[in-house]
Amino acid sequence: MKTPVVAGTAVGAAGLVMVTALVLSGGVDGEVLPGIPAPGALTEWALPGFTLLSEILGVLTVGLAVTAAFLLPGDGRSVAAYGWVLLRRITWLALGWALSSAAVVVFTVSDILGMPVGGLSRQAVVSFAFSISQGQALLLQIGAALAVAVLSRAGLSRGTAAVTAGLAMVALLPPTFTGHSAGAGNHQIAVTSLALHVLGAALWVGGLTGVLLVRRHRRFTDTAARYSRLALACFVATAVSGTVNAAVRLGSWDALSGSPYGTLVLLKVLALLAVGAIGAVHRTRTLRAATTFAFVRLAAGELVVLAAASGLAVALSRSPTPVPENVTEPDPLVELLGFAMPGPPTARDMLANPLPDMFFLTIVAVGIAAYLTGVVRLRRAGHAWPLARTASFVGGLLLLGAVTGLGVARYAYVLFSVHMVQHMVLSMAVPILLVGGAPVTLALRTLRRPADPQVRGAREWLLLALHSRAARFLSHPLVALVIYVASLYGLYMGGLLGTLMRYHLGHLAMLVHFVLAGYLLFWVLIGTDPGRRRVHPALLTVVHFLAMVAHAFFGFVLLQSTTVIAEDWYSAVHPPWAASLLADQHLGASLAWAFGELPAVVVMLLLVRQWVRSDEREQARLDRAADRADASGEEDELARYNAFLAAHRDS
Repeated sequence: MKTPVVAGTAVGAAGLVMVTALVLSGGVDGEVLPGIPAPGALTEWALPGFTLLSEILGVLTVGLAVTAAFLLPGDGRSVAAYGWVLLRRITWLALGWALSSAAVVVFTVSDILGMPVGGLSRQAVVSFAFSISQGQALLLQIGAALAVAVLSRAGLSRGTAAVTAGLAMVALLPPTFTGHSAGAGNHQIAVTSLALHVLGAALWVGGLTGVLLVRRHRRFTDTAARYSRLALACFVATAVSGTVNAAVRLGSWDALSGSPYGTLVLLKVLALLAVGAIGAVHRTRTLRAATTFAFVRLAAGELVVLAAASGLAVALSRSPTPVPENVTEPDPLVELLGFAMPGPPTARDMLANPLPDMFFLTIVAVGIAAYLTGVVRLRRAGHAWPLARTASFVGGLLLLGAVTGLGVARYAYVLFSVHMVQHMVLSMAVPILLVGGAPVTLALRTLRRPADPQVRGAREWLLLALHSRAARFLSHPLVALVIYVASLYGLYMGGLLGTLMRYHLGHLAMLVHFVLAGYLLFWVLIGTDPGRRRVHPALLTVVHFLAMVAHAFFGFVLLQSTTVIAEDWYSAVHPPWAASLLADQHLGASLAWAFGELPAVVVMLLLVRQWVRSDEREQARLDRAADRADASGEEDELARYNAFLAAHRDS
């Protein structure tokens, strides 16, 4: 079966399903009510049409980039011939993606204002793109898609292809942080689950397209097998995240069968089950039989079903949900936070009133599962792994999940003091525990090498990252210190906190940065994983002391400050039962000052122990050298140095 025929059939199926679903669910209503502005039939149909086109081009861009960078064998440091062809196609796909997203911007403005496209002013479109969150998200997507187009022509190295794939995946995500999920209650879990759903589906559909395009490759069977493992992970991610997201939007089981939106969700479930069954056949029959024709024929049908599911997804985004996004008298706090104002905090509320986020839940679940799998694999091979390391890493992930998903996360949105506790835990306690687990060492010992030496597996990419110039630069103790301290002062003294708190993506990025900045610093100071610079513990002790001083000074400055940080945010969400903004800020400063003491002491003790052990190893080395010198009758290095000092003292 020829690729153009398969692609045309898939696109046709997506368009047909989208149109049918929009008509049946009321996503497109041609009725014009007197006195109500209407954008016209062109906008009503062009908006979902260009949205579908943008999603298809984005998925294809991601799939081809992932295939070129990770699924195909390379040619040394460069992509192979088929990878080069895929990168050239990515250029035009990414440009089309950017143009279709730009069309979505224009038609979205027309839809919001209820005005035909021909009557829109340039100022209205520009204002929407730069001032409204939905427009900003589309603008980010356009810029990222253009950057992908440039990167696809920047070089032929597999590293460049990997960066291109990563940027393409990032470009998919901004629009997911607006729309139904962002407007739903508990958008902390709804938005992130949608982002994971979109990313999983894109890797699944796009990767399948990329594999079909290289079906004539001499190692196609191996490439298809690698894709099959990726598809299985994407199937699980798509099913779980889709279920969570649908539950938030539907609100109840009755809405699943009693609303047009629920009917579309059921159809997506059926499509997911169908492609899951096809994937099972791939893994159990066609891949084992190593017959290219059978795989391609089955994969073509799978692609058509997945494309139809994409059409359903676009129709869902345009269809009214059973849980209304806007009520007659909306609560501005619920619109802003995604949840109602909590009551006065108690120990029980801090723990038993959870606010889960799908992003961190996924990290915790996948991280623990992967780490324990590595430990089991290592022990089955007859090698021991310290229980203390396992407990440290698992404890760090559980603490990460607790501080970002329990009641403390809810109060961290409205109280600066609780936010500061969350910050300190994420930037100090969690990283220290994660570093103590030595995850890089475990990964290098347990990740398996691909059978084909021209294929880079997870272990090969990890080694490349550890030995890269960027890793060498970032692992310098002073660089790690500057990143840690600058992020601390820049966030609170530079006026960034209020902006990041207002957007879910910004808030998520801020929490992730806390963990990463802390992990980098403590990995450099007390880590045992390979890839770190070999620095004498005395210098590391000095760096840690400077970090302690910077942290203490930050707490002192914040405690003495009379200016409220992120006043625009905290005044909008300030609870009626809480103390004044400045009093709460001073409480947060006191907690930050006090919290850093215990982790700092623990790290200092570890550094002193490393220092003592370093001196012991050096003394043992000198003793061995002296013993060898005595045995051979030669003068050892220490004796020569002592003689040199004595000669200079006598002179």
